[in-house]
Amino acid sequence: MLLAIDSSSGTSVAIVDRDRGVRVRAVEPDPRRHAEVVGALISECLRSAGVRPGDLDGVVAGMGPGPFTGLRVGIAAARAFAFGAGLAVHPLVSHDAIALGAYRGGLSGPLVVATDARRRERYWSGYDGLGAEGIPRRVRGPALAPADAVPAGGVLVADEAVDAALLADLASAILAAGGRFAEDRALYLREPDAVPGAPKRVTA
Repeated sequence: MLLAIDSSSGTSVAIVDRDRGVRVRAVEPDPRRHAEVVGALISECLRSAGVRPGDLDGVVAGMGPGPFTGLRVGIAAARAFAFGAGLAVHPLVSHDAIALGAYRGGLSGPLVVATDARRRERYWSGYDGLGAEGIPRRVRGPALAPADAVPAGGVLVADEAVDAALLADLASAILAAGGRFAEDRALYLREPDAVPGAPKRVTA
């Protein structure tokens, strides 16, 4: 049983049992309330599902791409929860879960999932279908590129909260297949514009 958390757009939390399916999911679509709601959504899911931290087998973290501040909130929550419960963190590219949902919905063939990175840029990932294990085959990206350089065919713009239940399903499939998870590295749409200034010289 896995707890999954994603804050690459809105905030989404789910608990999924590989044998029994989705136990519970909770979503806050507002992309500006990650810090206020992520703890409450986790508690709500645990309570609604009647699950204790010790019942879980791992925590799945959506690594983006997403905005700097919001994305950090979900990843930090996943890491903190996993540390406290003594569980492993399974990092996944959030685009992979979106692709899984699209293919499950009947799409077949090439797909591009893109997130608006502003300044006429998109962070995108390319897929060519589902593998035998039910895992989307990502063949390009994720990468940041000018909007007009992103392949035009089959573009799915990621502008809603990622379904954390799909993240958990994807993690379960990867675990069952003995596959590899993503790098434990946040995929920020862009680094913050504000940077620390140079230290001032102290004179006597």
